[in-house]
Amino acid sequence: MSGGEHDELRRLLGGYLLGGLDETDTDRLDAHLRDCDDCRAELDILAPVPELLKRLPETVRANGGEAEAGPVLAIGTRPSPERIETLLRRMRAEKSRERRIAQIRWLAAAAVVLVAVAIGFGVLTADRSNQQPQALPSPELVTARFESAAGSGLSGEAVLTPKTWGVSVALDVSRLEGEGPFVCQVHNYGGQIEQAAVWGPTPTGNAKVIGASSMQLRNVSEIAIADRKGHVLGTARLN
Repeated sequence: MSGGEHDELRRLLGGYLLGGLDETDTDRLDAHLRDCDDCRAELDILAPVPELLKRLPETVRANGGEAEAGPVLAIGTRPSPERIETLLRRMRAEKSRERRIAQIRWLAAAAVVLVAVAIGFGVLTADRSNQQPQALPSPELVTARFESAAGSGLSGEAVLTPKTWGVSVALDVSRLEGEGPFVCQVHNYGGQIEQAAVWGPTPTGNAKVIGASSMQLRNVSEIAIADRKGHVLGTARLN
C-alpha cells in the first residue's frame, strides 16, 4: 500500500469512530485495520472520543468573560472531514499533554523512592513489598449476539474489549429500523446506563460502529440499541 493511500485511510479513523462514514469507506477501513498495527493502535487510543465529546461543555470562558458555543457535534448529523480532523487534533493534543503529566509524576515518584533508599528509610521498602500488583483487564474479547425487540428486525453482535479505562464496544448490526439517530447504551448490574455511541441512519440499515464506556467489562450486564424516541430495538446480554 502506498503512503498516500495509508494517510487517506488514517484520516478516516475519525469518521469511523463518530459514525460518519458510508458503507464503502467503512468496509475499506475494516480491511485496512486487519493489517495495519499503527492505525489499530491510534483507533484504540481514540476510542473514548465519542463519550468525551458528549461531556464537553457548550459554554466556554474566554478572556474573563463567557462565550457561547454550539454543541461540539450535532447528534444525528454526519460530521464533515474538516470537523472530524479538528476534533482528532484536539484529542491528540490532549492525549500528548496527559502523557507528559504522567511522565513527570512518575519521575517525581521515582525520585522520592531513590531518596528514601539513600537515607535508609526501610519502612517504604517494606510497605511496597506488601502491596499486591494491580491486575490489568484480560485482553480476551467478549462477543454477545443481539436479540431483537418486539416489532424490530435488528440483528448482529457486539464485541466488547476490556481496557484500563473501561470497555470498548464494536457493533456490527443490520436491519436498523425506526428514526435515527440510533444510540448504543451500556448497562451495568446496578442499573446504571452510559451512552457509548450515536450514529445516523444508513441507506441499507446496516452499521459498523465503535464506541466506549467507562464501565469495566466485569460490571457490564447488557448492550442495548435504541432509536431517537428511546424505543429499544435490540439487546445483547452478557452471561
